[in-house]
Amino acid sequence: MSAIRLVVSDIDGTLVRDDKSLSEAVIASCGRLQAAGVALTLISARPPSGMLWIAERLGLKAALGAFNGGTIVRPDGMIMAAARLDPAVAKRALTLIDRPGITKWLFREGCWHAERLDQVHTPRERKAANQEPIVGSDFSQLLDAADKIVAVSDDHAMLAALEIEVANALGRDATVARSQTYYLDITALAANKGDGVAALARAAGVRPEEVAVIGDQRNDLPMFARAGLSIAMAQGPEEVREAADHVTRSNDEDGVAHAIDEILLPMAARG
Repeated sequence: MSAIRLVVSDIDGTLVRDDKSLSEAVIASCGRLQAAGVALTLISARPPSGMLWIAERLGLKAALGAFNGGTIVRPDGMIMAAARLDPAVAKRALTLIDRPGITKWLFREGCWHAERLDQVHTPRERKAANQEPIVGSDFSQLLDAADKIVAVSDDHAMLAALEIEVANALGRDATVARSQTYYLDITALAANKGDGVAALARAAGVRPEEVAVIGDQRNDLPMFARAGLSIAMAQGPEEVREAADHVTRSNDEDGVAHAIDEILLPMAARG
């Protein structure tokens, strides 16, 4: 296979621990990877605000992929490109997820809008997005530049069924995928991690076969299919682990550090 010149890591469930912290072991391993001449970047369902502090902490130079790769942003915060939902598609999506047991969130131009604050995952999202939500149930004036719509529910079976229903209804007009068992993300068609990794590779001046990716969830599968090498986290669903070339430790066991030291750096040394 081709030498790996760029590593693209997911964040939640991958780079950070379940408490959203970035461990010293992971920070140190990312430094070793970049010192070996391999570029490192991030792709995530998070908005840019939830990624830039990590990029700074890790000393990243390459472009980042926010909103599942729909928004390409430089580490200094400058937006290079943004694929957003068509307003009519966004309106339809909100109607499709408007049902009991669902809390609706909408991200517009990087800002988080929530219909209410009493959702159990709101504190978690505060950490992930690194911002406070703007509260209001009327999203009708926000549809001109919607980065992402999220259906939030702890009824995982219902959300899995809703994923299929919404994907079938929106057809080729949107990407519909769960980024967590409790988050159903609806983004522009090009805002998926497969196209996102391809865009990050172009920005870095490398070929897709020279890219290694690390992730843990089903929304990472499109980037597994596009990259030269894929690594899944140990705690990820079976179908994700089976789709990967390698499986590392869990995120709470610093699996990214293990993948860098045991898989990627030896490959870099051989190259």
